[in-house]
Amino acid sequence: MSSVSTSAPPAARGSEAGSVAGSGRSRPGLTLAVILTVQLMLVLDATIVNVALPIIHTTFGFTAADLSWVLNAYTLAFGGLLLLGGRLGDVLGYRRTFVIGLVIFIAGSILGGAALSGAWLIGSRAVQGIGAAVAAPAALALLTRSQPEGPARNRALGLFTAVSSGGGSVGLLLGGLLTSWASWRWSFLINVPIGVAALVLGLRLLPTTERRREPFDVPGALAASVGMISLVAGFVWLPEEGLSLRVVAAFALAVLGLASLGLIERRASHPLFAFRLLKDPQRITALISFMLIVGPQMAAFFFLVQYLQVAHGYGAFASGLAFLPLTLGIFGMSRLTPRLVNRFGPAAVSIAGAVLLIIGHLSFSRLDAQTDYWTGVLLPMILLGVGGGLSFMPFSARILAGVPARDSGSAAGLMQTAQQAGGVALGLAGLIAISGISSGSGAAVPVPELITGMDRAFTAGAIFVGLSLVITVVSMILTRPVRTPVEPEAEVVAEP
Repeated sequence: MSSVSTSAPPAARGSEAGSVAGSGRSRPGLTLAVILTVQLMLVLDATIVNVALPIIHTTFGFTAADLSWVLNAYTLAFGGLLLLGGRLGDVLGYRRTFVIGLVIFIAGSILGGAALSGAWLIGSRAVQGIGAAVAAPAALALLTRSQPEGPARNRALGLFTAVSSGGGSVGLLLGGLLTSWASWRWSFLINVPIGVAALVLGLRLLPTTERRREPFDVPGALAASVGMISLVAGFVWLPEEGLSLRVVAAFALAVLGLASLGLIERRASHPLFAFRLLKDPQRITALISFMLIVGPQMAAFFFLVQYLQVAHGYGAFASGLAFLPLTLGIFGMSRLTPRLVNRFGPAAVSIAGAVLLIIGHLSFSRLDAQTDYWTGVLLPMILLGVGGGLSFMPFSARILAGVPARDSGSAAGLMQTAQQAGGVALGLAGLIAISGISSGSGAAVPVPELITGMDRAFTAGAIFVGLSLVITVVSMILTRPVRTPVEPEAEVVAEP
C-alpha cells in the first residue's frame, strides 16, 4: 500500500480553509461540473481540428509544413506556458486567473472560426493555447483547494483525470461530427457558447481565493517561457526533421532558458517556480512515472488513427467512433478508481493499471494489415482505456499530495507540464522517431511501413510503461513522503 498520506498537514489545511470561500462550497456538484467542462474543452481542442486538416489545407492552400502549425501553434503555447500559468494563479488568485484564461481562450476560438487567411488561423490557435495554459492550472488548483485530501479529492481527481486523458478521443469524434455535418469552423466556434456558459457559472460558483501582495518574478517568467516553448518546439519538430539546425537550436535555447531559470530562482525573493515541491521523492518519482505512462498513450492515438484510416479505409467520423471503447474505459474507471485508491493506495492501483497498459501495447504491436477491428483492435482498446483509468488518477493524487495551499497553482502547472512533456516528448516525438514513420501532414504512409513502424513503437511504449511500473514499485519500497515545508503566508487580498 502506498505511503502517501491522505490528510493535509495542519498548517496547510488551516491556510486552505482560510483562503477558500464563496458559493462554490454550497454547490460542489455544479462547481466541479464547471471545472470539468472547461478542462474537457481545453484538452479536446488539441485534437478536434485534426480531422478537419484536409479541408483547411484546401481552403487556405497550406503546404504540408504550414498545415502542421495549425496543431503545433496550440501545442507550443499550451505546453510551453503551463509553468507560468500555474504561478499566475498563485499570485493573482485562482478564480481570477481561471476567468482570464477562459476569456483569452474564447477570444482565440472566435478568431479561429472567423479566420480569413492561414496566418490568421495559426495565430488564433496560439491565442487558444495561451488561454489554455493560463486556465488549466487554475482549474486544477481550484479543484484541489475546494476538496480536502482523501476520498472527496480522489473522486474529483478521478473525474478530472478521466476528462484530461479521454478528451483527446472525444475531440476526434466531435471534430468528425462537426466537420461532416456543419463546417470546419465549428471546431472553433463550438467553444464559444460552452465557454461563455462556463464563464457565467464560474463567476457565480467558483470559490474565492486569495490575491497576494508580492512582486512577480518577471525574469523567471521570461526564462521559463523561453525554455519550455523551445523545449516543446524541439520535440514537435524532431520526428519530421531529425537533428536539423532548427531542432538543435531549439534544444540549445531550451537548455539555456531552463538553466537561467534555475539561477534566477535561487536568488529571487518570490520565485516563479516553487523548487520546494521537488523535495518529496515520491512526488518526483510520480512525475517521472506519469510521463512514461502518458507518452505511449498519446502515441497510440497517432498510430491507431493512421492504422484505421490507411489499412482499413475508415473515415474521420468512423475513426472517432472506433476510439469509443478506450474513452468509455477511461470514464468508466474514473468512478471506480477513487474507491480502489482509498482501499489499496495510489501506488498499488497505478501498478495494476500499468500491467493492463503493457498488455494492451504489446497486443497492438502484433497488428497486421488483415487484423479485424472486432477481433484484434477492440480488446487492446479496452485495455488502454481501463489501464489508463486506473493509472492517471493515482499519479495525480501522489503528485498533489501534501502541497501547501500557497503552491496549489505551481503544483498544478508542474503536473500538467509533465503530462504535456510526456505526450509531446516521449509520445509524439520519441515513439514516432523510433517507429520511423513521418508525422507530417502529407501523403498517407504505405501500409507495410506503417505496420513495421507500429510494431516498433508499441513495443517501445510497453517498455516505457514497464519502466514506470518499476519506478513505482521501487518508490513504494524505498521512499516515504516528505512534506513540503509550509512557509508563512504572504499578505492576501480577497478577490472581488
